[in-house]
Amino acid sequence: MPETPKNWFITGASTGLGEALATLLLDKGEKVAATFRKSGQVEEFTKRKPGHSLGVLVDVTDAEQIQGAVQHAISTFGHLDVVVNNAGYGSLGSIEEISEEETQRQFDVNVFGPLRVVRAALPHLRERKSGNILNITSVGGMIGMAHAGIYNGSKFALEGLGESLVAQLKPLGIHVTNVEPGPFRTKWAGESATYTKAKIADYALTVGEGLKASLGRDGNQKGDPAKAAEAMYQLVRLPNPPQHLLLGAFAYQLVRQKLQDTLKELDDFAYLGEPTDF
Repeated sequence: MPETPKNWFITGASTGLGEALATLLLDKGEKVAATFRKSGQVEEFTKRKPGHSLGVLVDVTDAEQIQGAVQHAISTFGHLDVVVNNAGYGSLGSIEEISEEETQRQFDVNVFGPLRVVRAALPHLRERKSGNILNITSVGGMIGMAHAGIYNGSKFALEGLGESLVAQLKPLGIHVTNVEPGPFRTKWAGESATYTKAKIADYALTVGEGLKASLGRDGNQKGDPAKAAEAMYQLVRLPNPPQHLLLGAFAYQLVRQKLQDTLKELDDFAYLGEPTDF
């Protein structure tokens, strides 16, 4: 029996995983509403596959634009099945040196942007008592890195929102998955990232070396965006999708090690923490 096509809403589809996902979905006959920040990209995407592709102009820091885009997608396709919070970027540098303005922007895009999308889409999904929400977080939402503290903070926050949404929405038939990619061959580590150079000498061996390594991986990452897109396509067809989906062998390696280390740390210091109850 052939699969029923789904209707998708994807933020940040101009590059990277969002672009790869939108391309795959259209090839498979799905309908896709995708957000862009340039009108030319909106027009180009809408013309790509008439009746199946809908480009919408959205800055995820603008709640009114998001609300209008979600409603436009619903009215055009009739309903939405999958909402993908993909738009985001990495602000890299030391926590001490990244400016207040840049810190606010990082959280506005990476945390409040997805939150705005979820709030705009939930009334529709709740009415249908079905659907999937995919939050593209990062392995950096599970593991802190010396050169990415502000970015890590934003992705850790999105992880928490996603886990809470799982508990809130699963009884309503709405599935939520935090998707955590490792390094993928996108523009994330290059032109899409914001680098604040470590000028404080004390951070040279931690933040400074981390920034160099991140730049050095640009264009050489092992993660294949097309394969990540296929994994997400398959994910939303599972009857009981996971709360977390790591992408790429590197991400699995890092998170497995962190979980082992965390369990050991819990056991090693339980003598201090466990006796603190009344």
